[in-house]
Amino acid sequence: MGIPEKIQAIKDEMAKTQINKATEHHVGLLKAKLAKLRRDQEDQKSKSSGSSIGFDVKRTGDATVVLLGLPSVGKSTLLNKLTGAKSAVGAFQFTTTTVVPGMMEHRGAKIQILDLPGIIKGASTGKGLGKRVLAVAKSADLVLIILDVFQPYHEDIVRTELGNIGIRLDQKPPDIVIEKTGDGGISASQQVPLTKMSISLLKDILRVYGINNGRVLVREDVDSEQLIDFVSGNKFYVESLTVMNKIDLVNQGFLNELQNNIKSKIIPISADSEININALKDTIYEKLDFIRIYMRPKGGETDYKEPLITRNGSTVLDVCNKLHRDLKREFRFALVWGKSVKFGGQRVGLAHRLKDEDVLTIVKIK
Repeated sequence: MGIPEKIQAIKDEMAKTQINKATEHHVGLLKAKLAKLRRDQEDQKSKSSGSSIGFDVKRTGDATVVLLGLPSVGKSTLLNKLTGAKSAVGAFQFTTTTVVPGMMEHRGAKIQILDLPGIIKGASTGKGLGKRVLAVAKSADLVLIILDVFQPYHEDIVRTELGNIGIRLDQKPPDIVIEKTGDGGISASQQVPLTKMSISLLKDILRVYGINNGRVLVREDVDSEQLIDFVSGNKFYVESLTVMNKIDLVNQGFLNELQNNIKSKIIPISADSEININALKDTIYEKLDFIRIYMRPKGGETDYKEPLITRNGSTVLDVCNKLHRDLKREFRFALVWGKSVKFGGQRVGLAHRLKDEDVLTIVKIK
């Protein structure tokens, strides 16, 4: 029996299994087997095609944001308004057939915006340019889901297609540590009680993925699907914003009703009429969770006019990599003044995490 037949057999088994407390272990195990088979199937397709999925896009700037939506929702117009790029605009479908980049400069940050071709239902299975388009979002810092004010239900399509290709929007990776060992079976310890699945199901899922011996530390209450995502190792966790375009064509009452019927909080804009574009820029900046680092040359004055912009949680190593790719090899130590240290001028290493408005001096090997 080949992989497609095995996948179908599991789907059939799941369809006829009633979901209740007595069957949750069985269903959880079926989900794990199904996810592994799908991963194996994708690996086979990638090897046979001999090429990687996705457009070749060079990341630049302080963060990367992608515009995703169905055709003709106004992504290209929005890119032009946010960045001054010259993406082709047309009142017909599939105007954009490749990735069009632009750079948005806002509050000292340089944010790369990528206008992607419109996706359609079934994109994650290869329809249209679907897989290549969706793959770009895996390395993004933020996904903007662009909707037409008259077709708000398309949000579910975009989120489903992203989920099918392994992108988990607005989620964090489960807080689990797995340390493989040579023998001894699987031992699990919990810092919190597991209420969403049993320890026996946890162990059985790990065995499906070939983990027969190891120590597992569970730091949060996770369910079987979160665990499957974690051990499959091919999931991507990206923040998102939902943007409702073309609001100049409707009244406020229509918008209020729209928000009540949509799960996500929407950002109403009109790219054509430039309504709320600056507010969207502010929201993008805040969602990216930037911090400002003021650089002080050794023996010099601190540059408070042009801070280095980086993401919250960044280390001294991250700053070195932003400044120059060879700097980490020349690094001796760093001096920090600010909220992340106990006293001004504290000496730190590459792993030190910086905080907003820290002052940083990097000392190189002589």
